[in-house]
Amino acid sequence: MSTKLHTLTVSGIEKTTSDCSIITFDVPEHLSKDFAYTQGQYLTLKADINGEEVRRSYSICTSPLDKQWKVGVKKVYNGKFSTYVNDDLKVGDQIEAMVPAGNFYIATDPNQARNYVAFAAGSGITPMLSIIKTHLSVEPNSTFKLFYINQKVSSIILKEELEALKNIHMGRFEIFHFLTKQNRGIDLFDGRLDKKKLEIIFKTICDTDNIDHYFSCGPEAMIFLVKDFLVEKGVNPSTIHFELFGTSTDKMQGQKEALQKEYDGKSCSVTITEGGNTMEFEMAQGGDNILDAALNNDADLPFACKGGVCATCKAKLVEGDVNMLLSYGLEQDEIDKGFILTCQALPISEKVVVDFDV
Repeated sequence: MSTKLHTLTVSGIEKTTSDCSIITFDVPEHLSKDFAYTQGQYLTLKADINGEEVRRSYSICTSPLDKQWKVGVKKVYNGKFSTYVNDDLKVGDQIEAMVPAGNFYIATDPNQARNYVAFAAGSGITPMLSIIKTHLSVEPNSTFKLFYINQKVSSIILKEELEALKNIHMGRFEIFHFLTKQNRGIDLFDGRLDKKKLEIIFKTICDTDNIDHYFSCGPEAMIFLVKDFLVEKGVNPSTIHFELFGTSTDKMQGQKEALQKEYDGKSCSVTITEGGNTMEFEMAQGGDNILDAALNNDADLPFACKGGVCATCKAKLVEGDVNMLLSYGLEQDEIDKGFILTCQALPISEKVVVDFDV
């Protein structure tokens, strides 16, 4: 993935809910090939907010077939970037962006008749809309069932777009809305998703024997509720695809404290290669992660979420040992080949060599 930043102009801002904006970018013709994307991918955006460089990754909510670049940004409490986008960003403003990236997709096949199931919560619908729209358009004999969790009807992101898609693909696309803070008198769809409701869903609405692939996107708790349930039911893990929107920090903090205690007083010599340039610095073993330590030593490295999700900071561990707090952004084959997420990698050897250029 190229980590070069390109300047894009904001050509449209639309409120899909009171706290979520859909941002449209004008991608110039000379960048159209670089910014070609696959359904389910994201853009890493960078902005200067009150003198601070802030980067965040947001899923593209359009289909590649649309030849448009839109992302949904939901305002979150104390969210620097999301607050900036929803409160201050204007049409005509410019934002820097990396080319589309991410592995939250499977290849489309017009000759296949597949049955898909999707679970989304809140802004987790943004990559899901791209995925659903693309598969239904390219695979005329495939079906999609979407289970979408929100607090209230008024908080349903991209509601009109989903309804329009359902009307286009009548009989092939079904939407089931769950509301956690608005009672409609339907036990299955009132309140949070839980194991009991999943049991009902896969007995009355879906049959795992007839589903080819599963997608889920949202908070960590929902992702693993669905994943663990399906695995327990004998579903092949290779057919379960998910993307996290944020991770819990409690478990990570415990790991970090244990490592700091274990390696207290020991140092590590770190060598990093990126963009053909090499830098070296010293840091504590089991202390900070490699990315933050490098940035504190004035390195210019690619990063976005810093939460182990987006994989923008992925690099190859050439020498040494690290403890990975989280690795959600990596596929198992990447881990097997020695790739790490530098935002989650704490050095635990006297020397560590990392290469971003592999």
